[in-house]
Amino acid sequence: MSEEFKEKLRKYSEGKLPEAERKEMEHELEKLEAYQVYLEEQMEQEDQPPGWRKETLSPQSAPPPGKAKKIIRRGKWKARIVNTFTVLAALLAFMIISTIITTLFYSTGDRTDIYRDVVSSAIAVSRPNTIVNLSANVKNLFRMELSGRLQKQIGGEQVDAGEYTQNYLFGLSGPGMMNWTDMRNAGNYYFYYPDKAAGSGGGVDDRAEWLKLQKLPEGTVAEAYLSFDQLFTTDTLLKKLEPLNLLPVWFAADIGPMSGSVVATAPLGFPYMPMWHESDAKVLQESKEKTGWFSSVSSRSIAYPSVESYGDGKLRDENFIKTLQLLQQHKTLARNAAPFLQLDGALNYLQKHGVQLYGAVVTGPVKELLKLKEEPWVSHIRIGEVRLWNWRDRGK
Repeated sequence: MSEEFKEKLRKYSEGKLPEAERKEMEHELEKLEAYQVYLEEQMEQEDQPPGWRKETLSPQSAPPPGKAKKIIRRGKWKARIVNTFTVLAALLAFMIISTIITTLFYSTGDRTDIYRDVVSSAIAVSRPNTIVNLSANVKNLFRMELSGRLQKQIGGEQVDAGEYTQNYLFGLSGPGMMNWTDMRNAGNYYFYYPDKAAGSGGGVDDRAEWLKLQKLPEGTVAEAYLSFDQLFTTDTLLKKLEPLNLLPVWFAADIGPMSGSVVATAPLGFPYMPMWHESDAKVLQESKEKTGWFSSVSSRSIAYPSVESYGDGKLRDENFIKTLQLLQQHKTLARNAAPFLQLDGALNYLQKHGVQLYGAVVTGPVKELLKLKEEPWVSHIRIGEVRLWNWRDRGK
């Protein structure tokens, strides 16, 4: 069917043809209808017993038996094959184009690096003694997956605590999924907020926790969640911890009424080791080597600020505030990683009152943890995970 005939047919259906052309088109359509009737009759005759024939058209004008049927069948199969190859070609082209767009989207600029930084920081400030090192896996159809192993510091080693995954669709993230190896890490550890009136965490009896420590073998290390009888600055707390043969790993920060009246079940805090970001890095050396007409390899060496083991409280506090500001800039992404984060209220309180600490996570030999029972500033203790001896005394 020619394009000219298609155009006339369209105008005929819309009633736009002149009278002469309209009659000519109707005549053509009548001829097509006659052809269709003839072909249908021929196919009916093919399906009847030999010797039967419907005498509507003269035998001299009839085509050879089966020819019309073969023509129609061949046309149908040809149309099906063409349509199938058209769909497959369109699908292949879509997959290729979507893969190129997906790769460019997630590799352009520092988008993926920001996702990793925000998610790992959100976990670090909301999950005591938990960190994750994330890797990005770009997939087809505009998707990407961030995944990594969750780790905790128990004694002198970092141990595996589970797996974290989070899926993205064109930059929109789904909720993060944590698959813990020990479900107690999902939120059964908490702190007691100091009661300003009584000077303690509400008179909670934790003798069972101390008894648990006493019954553990000497050759083991453990994780302990400490609650204090008052609020401490970061520098003050570090000085209290310095003489102990223990390793501090996480600090719980006071965020006002949101910290909880007595029990802080969703603490907000920061790791002992600062959470450095791209803006904190100092570039020491940078080079770029061309490997082809359109490709090159870049390398650089960077350094982050150094901190004293039991000092630099101001620098640690600033790093904590800066991390929360980063999370606030990417609030949706941060909340998908840590749904219970309350960034706005927490930041306002910390910027107004400063960083003060009411709890900490420490780890080390059980005999050293037992010594904390004699420290008046430790109001409560909860024992976390326990491991076989993996400790090296500081300075040895």
